[in-house]
Amino acid sequence: MNQQSIKIFLVEDDLNFGAILKSYLELNDYEVIWVNDGKDAMTAFYQGKFDICILDVMLPNIDGFSIAKEIKHFRPDIPLIFLTAKTLKNDVLEGFKLGADDYITKPFDSDVLLYKIRAILKRHGQVSQKEEQREFQIGEYKFDAFLRIITHNDESRKISPKEAELLKMLCMNMNDIVPRELALKTIWGDDNYFTTRSMDVFITKLRKYLSKDPNVEIENIHGTGYRLLLKNS
Repeated sequence: MNQQSIKIFLVEDDLNFGAILKSYLELNDYEVIWVNDGKDAMTAFYQGKFDICILDVMLPNIDGFSIAKEIKHFRPDIPLIFLTAKTLKNDVLEGFKLGADDYITKPFDSDVLLYKIRAILKRHGQVSQKEEQREFQIGEYKFDAFLRIITHNDESRKISPKEAELLKMLCMNMNDIVPRELALKTIWGDDNYFTTRSMDVFITKLRKYLSKDPNVEIENIHGTGYRLLLKNS
């Protein structure tokens, strides 16, 4: 399945926020059906074939939890993300009990939501066309993510699976920031102290592998993450 065919079901009653979020997701090549009232949600859901749902919890007429129960009854396999301003532990637990894949508290970084959507779709066996890409040009280097080989001129180096996953994530977001938390959770499955230190070591190794091209840099964005930067791009 390519990313252009991935269809998101969005239920959000804030008209300004809903419109902005819908536009942002569409700019990233997702198809989005947006409903702004809980009472209309299931009618719209039954009329479409969706790949993932993003539901606000606090909605007029019918709340997000009730909608999620109906959706999971009809499509128990569909990925589900809750958006909410509520941070109470019981609400978070309720969301996960209903089968949510993630629970995101407002306000949040839209880029983080995008990464979470990609990670969830990948776990559910749905990958975007971009994620299926296996070959990348990094300045003077060529990187085959499937074979895990970096080539510079006539020299090739095979890297480890986690090094390849991390470099692929950086390549997929060339010149954009890859949030540290998302990289850790996607590749290592956790963002604790030890995995953080491990990732720092892997970043150091990747910098060394790409060091022969002065226009290639893996930049540390303090407190946020990393960015693979092509200086002349």
